[in-house]
Amino acid sequence: MDPSRTRGRRAPFLRRTTVLAVAALAASLALAVPTADGAVGRGSRSTQEPGVTVSLWEWNWRSVARECTDVLGPAGYDGVQVAPPQNSLKRTALGNGSDTVLHPWWEVYQAVSYDLTSRMGTEAQFKKMVKTCRRAGVKVYVDAVINHTTGQGSTSYGGVDYTPYRYDGLYGPEDFHAPSGECPSSDGGIQDFNAKAQVWNCNLVGLEDLRTGSDDVQAEIAGYLNKLIRYGVSGFRVDAAKHMPPRDLDAIYSRLNRTKDGVKPYWSLEVLPGGPGVLRPEAYLRSGDVLGVDGARQMQQAFKSYTADHTGSLSSLEVFGAAAGLTPSGKTVSFVTNHDSERNDAGDYLNYKDGATYVLAHQWLLADGYGSPQVYSSFAWVTKDDSPPARADGRITDAVCGQGWTCVHRDRGIVAMVGWHDYVGAAKRVNFWTDDANVVAFSKGNRGWVALNNGTAPKEVRVQTGLPGGRYCDVVSGAEQAGGCTGTVVTVGSTGFATVTVPAKGVVAVTRASRL
Repeated sequence: MDPSRTRGRRAPFLRRTTVLAVAALAASLALAVPTADGAVGRGSRSTQEPGVTVSLWEWNWRSVARECTDVLGPAGYDGVQVAPPQNSLKRTALGNGSDTVLHPWWEVYQAVSYDLTSRMGTEAQFKKMVKTCRRAGVKVYVDAVINHTTGQGSTSYGGVDYTPYRYDGLYGPEDFHAPSGECPSSDGGIQDFNAKAQVWNCNLVGLEDLRTGSDDVQAEIAGYLNKLIRYGVSGFRVDAAKHMPPRDLDAIYSRLNRTKDGVKPYWSLEVLPGGPGVLRPEAYLRSGDVLGVDGARQMQQAFKSYTADHTGSLSSLEVFGAAAGLTPSGKTVSFVTNHDSERNDAGDYLNYKDGATYVLAHQWLLADGYGSPQVYSSFAWVTKDDSPPARADGRITDAVCGQGWTCVHRDRGIVAMVGWHDYVGAAKRVNFWTDDANVVAFSKGNRGWVALNNGTAPKEVRVQTGLPGGRYCDVVSGAEQAGGCTGTVVTVGSTGFATVTVPAKGVVAVTRASRL
């Protein structure tokens, strides 16, 4: 949840054969046969924590299901994060002279009821999508809006009407902080984002703040989340978690059932940086993982703020993760951008409009391995409020890559690095080399080696790969085929050194499994 908005809200190691199959997919994005029903994804940590996920933000349920089968499962993505599925505000008129989008993206972040009739589809379509994705080996993670309800309107996509603080059969005024007299500000909204009583008990940009400490409210929220778990959902991104005390989040989580994989659901919290003590992301680490917003900012500074004196160069990422002041890797969902940060007014984060640089940043994140990496793939936009491709009534149409949908997750270089990331697993980063500007290279133990070039010209490097001598097929530019390589071949000498030309805005990556 972005507090600056003024209108609503916005695996186990892979076997050699599997690695080669992923490399082939990176070259062709060919279809593959899904796994048995109920199969889980290929996370490299535990059954609860995800491996590489993709946020198919505001894709409709039919499109997510198709993508799980055709692309995500074969490519090795462990999971997919989907938009909030609950019934939400449906605007019927523009608000004012500067309001030009009838159905902005943030409609889905204004909850009306916990029925699963949304812009993305029906409850039956949602259930089918989850089942289809699980059959393809892809877990589903839901963006959960549980801090608040709406801030405007009176009509929803599910046909439920409402008035301020009154949602028939669900919530009444006694279930909200402001009407209950628990918000200390003069207007019921957050006036001081450093005051915990306001951040936790007042309305965020007009959104009606639920009394999440109430037993009745907790029961309603847990009932909604448990329904999603029964349908096969594996975990949640908790929207606006910073606006709920950790104790409330813990109480809700304690009511949640185990998933179909037999574990408690994954729980990642949107706690934006800034604020003192109890309002910082670090204060929420005992309650769940947190979103790596600061890491996304550091990547933007490294990839896009490069200057002649090397300030902000790619080489600065030699120190990244917890050593660079970020939250611990094992407690962080890491990403290049998300739906809030890509719309940042100051341009502090990368987005799809950065083209090759955006792709390269994703490849860096997958190579470095900080956090649980998430690839962000959504729709093209001009203004910050733009709707995803939709019908006149606001319902989102099927995703067609290149027709309003960016489909960055299909980029062959990103797909290749998903497989590389899964293969090297948690191996330690060693043999780091840099030209002190925009080229870096490093090994992951003795499992794999990678070089990245954020410069505008190819760069020849001679570096230690940490691999045994031999010829290796670059998984980014090609794949092993009939004993040969369709792309770049990296020749490693007996001492582990190799001389390699790294393409401009490009990557060369090999693993022990890609040895010819």
